[in-house]
Amino acid sequence: MTELHSIETPEPAAPQTFSEPEAAVERLAMLYDEATSFLCTRFEGLLNGRNMPRRMRAFYPQVAITTSSFAHIDSRLSYGHVPTPGHYAATITRPDLFRDYLTQQLGLLLKNHGVPLIVGPSQTPIPIHFAFPDGMHVEGALMERLDRPFRDLFDVPDLTITDDAIVNGTFEPASGKPLPLAPFTAPRVDYSLHRLAHYTATGPEHFQNFVIFTNYQFYMDAFCQMAQERIAKADCDYEAFVEPGNLVTPRGSSKPVSGKAVGRLPQMPAYHLKAPDHSGITMVNIGVGPSNAKTITDHIAVIRPHAWLMLGHCAGLRNTQALGDYVLAHGYVREDHVLDADLPSWVPIPPLAEVQVALEDAVEEITGLAGYELKSIMRTGTVATIDNRNWELRDHREPVQRFSQSRAIALDMESATIAANGFRFRVPYGTLLCVSDKPLHGELKLPGMATAFYKRQIDQHLQIGLRAMEKLRAMAPERLHSRKLRSFTETAFQ
Repeated sequence: MTELHSIETPEPAAPQTFSEPEAAVERLAMLYDEATSFLCTRFEGLLNGRNMPRRMRAFYPQVAITTSSFAHIDSRLSYGHVPTPGHYAATITRPDLFRDYLTQQLGLLLKNHGVPLIVGPSQTPIPIHFAFPDGMHVEGALMERLDRPFRDLFDVPDLTITDDAIVNGTFEPASGKPLPLAPFTAPRVDYSLHRLAHYTATGPEHFQNFVIFTNYQFYMDAFCQMAQERIAKADCDYEAFVEPGNLVTPRGSSKPVSGKAVGRLPQMPAYHLKAPDHSGITMVNIGVGPSNAKTITDHIAVIRPHAWLMLGHCAGLRNTQALGDYVLAHGYVREDHVLDADLPSWVPIPPLAEVQVALEDAVEEITGLAGYELKSIMRTGTVATIDNRNWELRDHREPVQRFSQSRAIALDMESATIAANGFRFRVPYGTLLCVSDKPLHGELKLPGMATAFYKRQIDQHLQIGLRAMEKLRAMAPERLHSRKLRSFTETAFQ
């Protein structure tokens, strides 16, 4: 085995300054394309049997600003400015995917601070796996042909820099290193973009800024039927409907024109009703349990959506509730435990006024009930989320006592996790559940009851969720992205 005596990199690029966000994003895209093309070309050479006498390395592009002023910034907007003087930087991936987002964020920095943007290569290597947007799989035959470890030739994902320290508020920059400008590093974003494709069988480019989560396929079936009916109309407001396998049905068509149907659905299938500027609606069936809820929101968070909602079923805890009643969560008992290490359970998860009002108004409009009459089908209160689906089978006097003391009116396994991760990732969140059983009062979810319930209630519940999203979409971003989700020291990027 020969030793690797040097590292081959693309031609070094000097940092450049920009006073226009569009030009800065264009430069970021150029640097990213050059770096990934370099890695892809060298990897293809390896596939073709070419000997690699050197290690191949390319770097993510980076955008940075330096400000020395304590000048007061209009902080009514919760993002777009840095908190104190200093040098700030963010590594960037997939500028093609985040072009509009980057242009907006960098434009706000220029407007608020009046200092130039500095764009150039970072010191963070791009893992070879992330150089391929659609993923890269090293064939076993290739690994057997290599006369040295693959990691001697290319950088691979490094979990020490692929974490949530920044967004969790636990990041401590090393001496002389820049402060973070964005909530996620480029490797962290890349990791999630690839995970999204794996879990949902749709590419990250299809995800929209308004996301609905559910825990039942029945909701997905209703969403698909509604989306297909809408998209078939030539005057539809949406551009396309995308299904797992990246099956794309464009506006005015009744069937997909591209993509490949999946043999079986992925773990958490996603469907996308696409609109200009990613302002459409993505719906994901996350299945059952807090682990799935955390997993998918961990990854969708890097897309930086404007809002996400949970629409699902719950156990009603009050005798006065009836099957089919709605529960609008304004607080959560967090016994899901999957976020304990990232967001301690003592952290309160507040209701967001904008989302709460949008959901309540949507219930009124879709059901035709208002005021005192609305109370006959909907309660606002605390939702308890637990990680034990069969909690009823143990001695449940103690948990029931806790639920009563917390004033909980409903119980499920996902809502608090989704809300807590929305709080953690600064993504506006909300929950509207539908009572499907009342285990404390002898009304269990049995097959016959469930079938009749699903037929009657799912379409209405989904219509409420869609109407709420339309209301949130109509809001200005500065109104929707609440300052109550921001901590003492925040990154400038939304």
